[in-house]
Amino acid sequence: MTLYDLTSDTATQPTDEMFDIMKTASRGDDVFSQDTSVHELEQYMADLLGHEAALFGTSGTMTNQLGLRCWLLHPPQSVLCDSRAHVHVHECGGIAYHSQAAVTPVIASNGIYLTKEDVEAHISTDTLCGAPTKVISLENTLNGTIMPIHEIQRISELARSRGIKMHLDGARLFEASQATGVSMKEYGQWFDSVSVCLSKGAGAPIGSILVSNKQTIQHARHLRKLMGGGWRQAGMLAKAALHCIKTVVPTMPQTHQLTRRLADGLVDLGFKLVVPCHTNMLFIDFSPLTTATIAVPLLEQHNIKISNTPGSSLCRIVLHYQITSDVVDRFLSLATDLAAKHKITPSGDSAICSRSSSVVSSVTDLSSAYPSVQ
Repeated sequence: MTLYDLTSDTATQPTDEMFDIMKTASRGDDVFSQDTSVHELEQYMADLLGHEAALFGTSGTMTNQLGLRCWLLHPPQSVLCDSRAHVHVHECGGIAYHSQAAVTPVIASNGIYLTKEDVEAHISTDTLCGAPTKVISLENTLNGTIMPIHEIQRISELARSRGIKMHLDGARLFEASQATGVSMKEYGQWFDSVSVCLSKGAGAPIGSILVSNKQTIQHARHLRKLMGGGWRQAGMLAKAALHCIKTVVPTMPQTHQLTRRLADGLVDLGFKLVVPCHTNMLFIDFSPLTTATIAVPLLEQHNIKISNTPGSSLCRIVLHYQITSDVVDRFLSLATDLAAKHKITPSGDSAICSRSSSVVSSVTDLSSAYPSVQ
């Protein structure tokens, strides 16, 4: 029986069609920038985001760290980011290791996304005892929630007025764009560098893209080689990735609708939605069961896998294009049985957040829901 993996959108499986497309790829050496299929992908993504050039890398962590390293040239310097940011929490201390830079993690005052006021209050200009802010790194989506384009614009204008570079961890930027109708180019214009992961919602087997100006991308290519990220005949991966961008990304709104249906169904049963469900990701608190150790094994018995740390009541659930409505039906049926067995009923505050919510009371620590999953 098929296992339906809802721990991450990185869990998508390459299809037979992708393998057929890989056979048509060019077979040049990308270490020396000699592969046509890689060039095609890089130019497509650079144009899509409104930048001059792009670099194909192995992972979102790599392209984030390359982008940040290109701006952090003269220590001591610092990166200002959301306290929950992937570049800060889930990239192995890469900013300190690769760039010899400090991190200024900022808690979003509205509980969902950073505002210009949050950022401005934490910019460091101390050139004697501090590490001056050199880069502001934003993330969109962050835990599946969308950062509004108007707030990105406000922060970018502040950064540029201060001579600070802007980097975007856009690992799931396709999700934000498809959900809002804001073009990738409109997002891209407010940043000096953007990283977009291709192995998450887009469903590519491997890879991530960094876009910026030509000089910066040439520098990033050099750094990629330094970090051991130069890959030889990468054309087959680029060809599959471009196919996924063109065919899978347009299906994201359907995945968002399915995710919303699952979220609403669980809330209606009495379980709690911890942050707004804007795209393909939801965080559910199974606290009426004390911990999620009752729910998780039950789902796994029926070949549905979700992300959770033993002992925690919080679970992360991520949908993608290979998850069908039948899987959501099965999930909700099992949750209904669970709620009935344990006499769980909806309460007035069950839905802490909804799609239309813009504010929650505090920033929730979600790390226990996915300690080792991106």
